[in-house]
Amino acid sequence: MTNEVYTQTIRSEMGWVEITASEQGIQSIYFKDDKQREDKPNQHTKAAVMQLEEYFAGSRDVFDLPLDMKGTTFQRSVWDELLKIPYGETCSYKQIADKLNNPKAVRAVGAANGKNPVSIVVPCHRVIGSNQTLTGYAGGLERKAKLLSLENAQQTFLI
Repeated sequence: MTNEVYTQTIRSEMGWVEITASEQGIQSIYFKDDKQREDKPNQHTKAAVMQLEEYFAGSRDVFDLPLDMKGTTFQRSVWDELLKIPYGETCSYKQIADKLNNPKAVRAVGAANGKNPVSIVVPCHRVIGSNQTLTGYAGGLERKAKLLSLENAQQTFLI
């Protein structure tokens, strides 16, 4: 087994999106201000590019990609809950903490959400404040609002 990292970058209307993968699956998807690396694709980055392009075009609402995310047990449990948030819907940090049977872990859920390495596919952008405000997003609140708008999320958000 190799530790090789494969990379592919695509341009979206929200900026550059950099995808990294191992032989096992997608390791990260991040928004970038510019293209920072030369592409070195593999089958996983190519599949991610295709599915992200379909998502941005409005023709995909579920991703089917192998993930190879690194994180703590708690972070992975939060990321697993993020994967259960349906397209076009949102939930709060508190709701995720409750689903993890740890209602006092709201801040820890927020921190784990912020450490999610696979933007869009693991939909951390669908997590909002209990008061319906957009809070924290590594890609910026403007991008978060655009992603939710793309998905026609059923709420009006305050930034």
